[in-house]
Amino acid sequence: MDETEFWEIVDETRAAAGGDVEDQADLLVERLMRLDPDGVLDFARHFEARYNRAYLWDLRGAASIILGGASDDSFDYFRCWLIGQGREVFEGALHDPDRLATLLDDFDEEADGDGEDLGYAADEAYEQLTGTQMPDLALPPAPAEPLGTPFDPEDDSVLADRFPALWERFRS
Repeated sequence: MDETEFWEIVDETRAAAGGDVEDQADLLVERLMRLDPDGVLDFARHFEARYNRAYLWDLRGAASIILGGASDDSFDYFRCWLIGQGREVFEGALHDPDRLATLLDDFDEEADGDGEDLGYAADEAYEQLTGTQMPDLALPPAPAEPLGTPFDPEDDSVLADRFPALWERFRS
């Protein structure tokens, strides 16, 4: 599976779910079960590589503004959700997290920002296909701390200065 096919599967399931992340996760499991186990492993590698790429201080700050705070777990689930939004939103957010203010058309505080189930979709599909747990993906380990320049993601003045567009949209 190449990167284009990975994003096509993400986009296909998001569109079919009408943007509902829980439905998207269910549809993703169903879609992945149409692949062979190696295809599911390929998808999982693509997902995990992007998940690790999104482990950035600036994205943690953006998540803190959007979610009204971001614990370690909520930041993990936010990164899964961000992948589920598709390539344009994901890559745009990595390039400039403040652009999420314009990249996210609609944002429902009750339903958006938490993609925990998306993070487990490949594991679930693999287990249903093979009856076994997914093996190690043989990817480089995730960094121990977010990459980039550390800052306090709970400091409102720092967040407002670093992410003015997000601050205006989500905190004003």
